[in-house]
Amino acid sequence: MAMVAERIFNFSPGPAVLPLAVLEQARDEMVSLPGVGASVLEISHRSPPFDRILEETLQGLRDLLAIGPDHDLIFLQGGASLQFSMVPMNLLRGRDAAADYILTGTWGSTAVKEARREGKVHVAWDGAATKHDRLPTADEIRLSPSPAYVHVTSNETIQGVQWKHDPDVGDAPLVCDCSSDFLSRPIDVGRHGLIYACAQKNAGIAGVTAVIVRKDLLSRSRDDLPSMLDYRTFVQAGSRPNTPPVFAIYILGLVSRWIRDTMGGLAGMHRHNAAKARLLYDVLDASGGFYAGHARPDCRSDMNVTFRLPDERHETAFVKGAAAHGLVDLKGHRSVGGIRASIYNAMPVSGVEALRDYMLDFQRSPRL
Repeated sequence: MAMVAERIFNFSPGPAVLPLAVLEQARDEMVSLPGVGASVLEISHRSPPFDRILEETLQGLRDLLAIGPDHDLIFLQGGASLQFSMVPMNLLRGRDAAADYILTGTWGSTAVKEARREGKVHVAWDGAATKHDRLPTADEIRLSPSPAYVHVTSNETIQGVQWKHDPDVGDAPLVCDCSSDFLSRPIDVGRHGLIYACAQKNAGIAGVTAVIVRKDLLSRSRDDLPSMLDYRTFVQAGSRPNTPPVFAIYILGLVSRWIRDTMGGLAGMHRHNAAKARLLYDVLDASGGFYAGHARPDCRSDMNVTFRLPDERHETAFVKGAAAHGLVDLKGHRSVGGIRASIYNAMPVSGVEALRDYMLDFQRSPRL
């Protein structure tokens, strides 16, 4: 119990808070996995114990996300940043068609730079004119003729905007960077050509990236690709063409089980996350402008609540006072400033309530 009492409320955008139950199980099994006699940090990635961990993690994700037989699920390393390159390498290189990118924030804008190295790119919409504070309406998206794929970022952590419904891209493969809301809500996998997500926000720890790719798209990968940048390599080797991130996969499996058994699956997880976010947005909306949200109300993220205070002095005092209350990592990204509260899956309601109460108190009596 002392471990629980000493824990702060960690609002970091990633690596982020983990479920306490997962941490405790990992702690209890750290020295020796049950029935194995060795730590998960020591076992071979070709051993029967890891065979079971890998299979259970893959199956757990397939069940949670309702991944059908038309899609492969693989684990890679390199985070979403490597996927910014691997996606166009595998799906765009050598094709006449353009890849379309819908830019709703920093990470989509970063991804498009890598795509331009591999082929033609068309920006179907860019929210830069309003500092990426909203999503496009359906009639604002201008797709190119027969795009190779259409790329979106489901949740922009820095700006705090989140897609509530998938955009209509016709017959083009929809590619989605789901890194910051992966496993936070249901996803219609069947509508996507490819989904990728690093784990360290909602699903686990840094080191493993999940990729869900429609099988027919694998034929687009060219034979001149480096083998470790070719999705087919990982599909054919069952995510083990080399040593995979064993411990990160193990934690991902524990988190998936926690979502299933404790949170009621992705539907229950979504309700939980939406309720947490509402606690903070209600404070913003009732503050009379003292707290000014970055994202427009209909585009707000359930994962990253971003807002400004009247000036930087207030923001500096807010962050300092919050830390004194055990509420940490609330400073906004350096590119936009302000405050960012990342309230991912494992952030408990009590943590969000503590932040809400601090926000109300700070507005009444700023510590300047």
